[in-house]
Amino acid sequence: MPSVLFVLSSCNKTLTGRPTVRANNCWISCAYTYYLVKGWYLPEAAHPYYLLAPHSKIDFAAPNGPHPPVDEESVQMFQEDETSVKFLKDETVKEKLAKAKKLSEVDAKDYDAIFYAGGHAPVIDLPEDPVNVKLASQFYQSGKIVSAVCHGPAALIKVVDSSGKSIFSGKRATAFSNAEEEQAGKVKDVPFLVEDEIKKLGGIYEKAEPLKPKVVVDGKLLTGQNPASAGLLGQEILRALQQK
Repeated sequence: MPSVLFVLSSCNKTLTGRPTVRANNCWISCAYTYYLVKGWYLPEAAHPYYLLAPHSKIDFAAPNGPHPPVDEESVQMFQEDETSVKFLKDETVKEKLAKAKKLSEVDAKDYDAIFYAGGHAPVIDLPEDPVNVKLASQFYQSGKIVSAVCHGPAALIKVVDSSGKSIFSGKRATAFSNAEEEQAGKVKDVPFLVEDEIKKLGGIYEKAEPLKPKVVVDGKLLTGQNPASAGLLGQEILRALQQK
């Protein structure tokens, strides 16, 4: 049975880096109000998980290891999504999250694929994490499946192939679009827009209309545009694993 590593953000701070507290259902810092950029986006982990779990061994990992924080906004937004609700209540999932590995503890040789869930948080911590960059580069250079959805591709912007070139260079890919970021009202909450960054790296960026599903497969690089694409990406990861 193949093995897949799900990588989740450990980020629990605002882009300003100030500590946050909750009051009157808002996250605030000192006398100013900030968006909370925190955690992995629920359906983007849940939907691929249930597509892959019957056919593969899945481990979770994050920069800081156990209990990576979930994006509370996504929990609220997807209360009617059966798969997301099931994921939060699933005892096996809870145990896996509680035992999530630190990225520094992961050996790429133990897995056939790596998958990055989205949420705005991965744009904050994963691109600048040298352990993450080295690990994902090892996956790609070994011919393993490298996949990410929504803001997850942000974790791959410094990942390189065996020649030292960006894995996006000359490759077709997708991610959360600039238009979607503008609609979400969070352009200022992240250090860069993922669409722009892929293009800067020489990637051939593709997209659907905002919030419509879109998955792009180019060799071992598999990407999905937004939350609506997570399930479809899970299907493509499974297909790629079955073709190995």
